[in-house]
Amino acid sequence: MTVTDRESPMDLDQIAERAARAARPFAATEPRARAAALVAVADALDARAAELIAIAVRETGLTEPRLAGEVRRTSNQLRLFAEAIVDGAYLDARLDEADPDYVIGPRPDVRRVLEPVGPVLNFAASNFPFAFSVAGGDSAAALAAGCPLIVKAHSGHPELSRRTAEIVSHALAEAGMPDGVFQLVEGQEAGVELLKDDRIRAGSFTGSTRVGVLLADVAASRPRPIPFYGELGSVNPVYATAAAVEADPDLLSGFLASVSGSAGQLCTKPGFLFVPEGAELGDLADAAAGVVEHRLLNPGIGRAFEQRREAVLGAEGVTPLAEGAVRVDEADQRFATPTIVEVDLERLRAQRDELLEESFGPLSVIVRYRDLAELPELHRELFPGNLTSTLHATDADAEAVGDLVDALAETSGRVLFGGWPTGVSVTSAMQHGGPFPATTSDSTSVGTAAITRFLRGVAYQNAPQALLPPPLRDDNPWGIPQRRSAAGRSAGWGRLTGTH
Repeated sequence: MTVTDRESPMDLDQIAERAARAARPFAATEPRARAAALVAVADALDARAAELIAIAVRETGLTEPRLAGEVRRTSNQLRLFAEAIVDGAYLDARLDEADPDYVIGPRPDVRRVLEPVGPVLNFAASNFPFAFSVAGGDSAAALAAGCPLIVKAHSGHPELSRRTAEIVSHALAEAGMPDGVFQLVEGQEAGVELLKDDRIRAGSFTGSTRVGVLLADVAASRPRPIPFYGELGSVNPVYATAAAVEADPDLLSGFLASVSGSAGQLCTKPGFLFVPEGAELGDLADAAAGVVEHRLLNPGIGRAFEQRREAVLGAEGVTPLAEGAVRVDEADQRFATPTIVEVDLERLRAQRDELLEESFGPLSVIVRYRDLAELPELHRELFPGNLTSTLHATDADAEAVGDLVDALAETSGRVLFGGWPTGVSVTSAMQHGGPFPATTSDSTSVGTAAITRFLRGVAYQNAPQALLPPPLRDDNPWGIPQRRSAAGRSAGWGRLTGTH
């Protein structure tokens, strides 16, 4: 079902009601059945990949190879989440047996498990029309958790959103999932109205800091506030030691590829590269000249990049190393080539208002520093919240960079040693989130840990077996891991510490 701003509020009410009615039946779905439904969606997307990619190329300007890889990521992400559902460890089932001799006082039988929060509203992203859109990571996580899902389509690829939603809806229905488990809406007003609806129990978002903060405020100001998981902006600073620059002849090419890939429209693009004064990087202008122009996603994003680029180039003390260009066609689309500028540490601090804002497009700032020891506090001062931070160093640098690594870990969701932050791997251990302003809530939107955003803990005390949810029953019909605390164990507390 698709709803736009032009349709009546009653339609939104019906959508929210359908999701609310589906919540309990979907939550009770046996894990293998829900996992099979996700696999069915993955198979359906793969079967129609050529059709979907053709639409996406037309609507977004992204290249066919990039989009083909994104479809593979999206479908296999669904299969990975299916594996997590069947495994069941994400439910964190804990069983504490009744214990009259419990050292703190008699303990009742208490059993705790994570349960679905209820209907989730996901605001799709512009820059990943598959992986962070209708069937992307947030959608996969919500469905894997057992939550009915309403996706607010992004206006940058409406045709693709509708076609993807049709495929997902059909696959879920064919797999026997309850009616109302998946729905699509369109339009900013529709999204905001649903976010205010009491039947929506969590929200997710990938996009700009400005819009993400506005939506987070809506979620927090409801009569019954709800969690809102927004992935916002990040400049993803990269630091290189003198020894690393000297040892890595491919540093420049790797940096430029990461900055210009998909026209720099990636939340993990390295916005700053810190290198020592005097370190030779090679001819950036010549290297950048070999990068073919790339269309930006839509006219609005193109105009914003154009303005941001002008502001950076106009900042005092900035030296263009590769000035790049922006071309506008008859459809008001922008086509850009990389812009790389250089500034020293003092000017960066002095021009922080002009330079520290994310540049969503193929633009990055090289910063020259004198002393490696000054970088940890500088990083904490200028970059308090990042999706990623990266360090290029040699083994011989290990002792000298220890404080910097601590600073990166304090302020970032993912710390890379070598390499470049673009190309986020979908794995069980991935963390794609960080302190504000990278996200509104320091959780992950990539990897199987993302499922837990849409779960809440519920404890059952002295419940009869027949009324316990399956993950907490002694016969464990779903076969999931159970962490059991047997009676009598508390008498031995502290012995593992070696003090007794």
